[in-house]
Amino acid sequence: MSKSNNFFHNLIKPFKFGSTREGNSEDDIQNIATQEQRTFSYETLVAATNNFNVHNKLGEGGFGPVYKGKLNDGREIAVKKLSLGSNQGKTQFVAEAKLLTRVQHRNVVNLYGYCIHGREKLLVYEYISHESLDKFLFRSNKKHELDWKRRFDIINGVARGLLYLHEDSHDCIIHRDIKAANILLDEKWVPKIADFGLARLFPGDETHVNTRVAGTHGYMAPEYLMHGHLSVKADVYSYGVLVLELITGHRNSSSYSSFNGDNLLNWAYKLYKKGKWVEMVDPTVVSSVTVTEQVETCIRVSLLCMQGDPQIRPTMGRVVLMLSKKPPSHMEEPTRPGVPGSRYRRTVPRSRTLFTTDDENDSSASHIDSSNFDTTTTTNSNSSATRTSSATAQVDTKGKRPMLH
Repeated sequence: MSKSNNFFHNLIKPFKFGSTREGNSEDDIQNIATQEQRTFSYETLVAATNNFNVHNKLGEGGFGPVYKGKLNDGREIAVKKLSLGSNQGKTQFVAEAKLLTRVQHRNVVNLYGYCIHGREKLLVYEYISHESLDKFLFRSNKKHELDWKRRFDIINGVARGLLYLHEDSHDCIIHRDIKAANILLDEKWVPKIADFGLARLFPGDETHVNTRVAGTHGYMAPEYLMHGHLSVKADVYSYGVLVLELITGHRNSSSYSSFNGDNLLNWAYKLYKKGKWVEMVDPTVVSSVTVTEQVETCIRVSLLCMQGDPQIRPTMGRVVLMLSKKPPSHMEEPTRPGVPGSRYRRTVPRSRTLFTTDDENDSSASHIDSSNFDTTTTTNSNSSATRTSSATAQVDTKGKRPMLH
């Protein structure tokens, strides 16, 4: 085993749920990476990015800077370069390298490989020519490029990508940070789920896990944000918020006088219940809507995905079916969306739990990464976590749009 491979093997050792299945996957990941020649030499990446030239820099996040490059075989790549001394970045590097090694789907960003060179740690992805979805959806000078057909295709594509991660990949993967900024669009506007730094493998024999809260405020399901209960239904909730943003053209963190003091979720639900769902559709795409039933279906799917009780949210398999050309004749009627601060009754066998918080109607879009939770697995769905996040939400004022007329 090479020095870089041995380092990577040792690096991922601490990341276990305590499940034998996941523990055994470490060797599988290493073997696949070696067999498929997923390791890149540092010299190769230096040449591909012109020595990480500033002109090739695509951006920078919590992980570190990202550079565009081109390999000798003609493939265009995006190279994530871990910032030296970044403990959070190191954790995200491990998570992404470990989870994406065995992931291959049209709607999930493709990880070509990784590189360990001394203290340098890099991930190599396929290069996606267009920007992330939020750069189009929430910018007045670009949102017109997302007509209804493209938005509907994105809604479907992200649903299929999540279905793959939850049910069809080698291990069940919970993304934990589904949002417009983490959906990349290629040259054909095909959506690709990206940024797996917060993702977690989900033990197949568990109903949910209790874990530290990490994600983006406004997209996190109530039971996860307030109690640390994590399951695939947390991704379903985030997906519902994303779909509503695509329909309305509004950020979920936005505040408009037309909302009458409500948040986006409650505003949309009230319009739906009054039969005025057309009023919530982004005026930019109204003229491109040819099948109104398609829009109504997406609104209903969005509201169903955002139900307060995770048990009554649909699975992503059910979502894909509802969005198909021949949706089921019976679609459940959604109730009011669950938002942090809302009070709803959780129906579980032999016990009832009320989720409450002091942050009434908090729908800001700040990033949360609380270390107040120790990661533990739970096999009994009756078990509850009463710990709450101490992270303070910050309102994201970016992308506030003018009131629709």
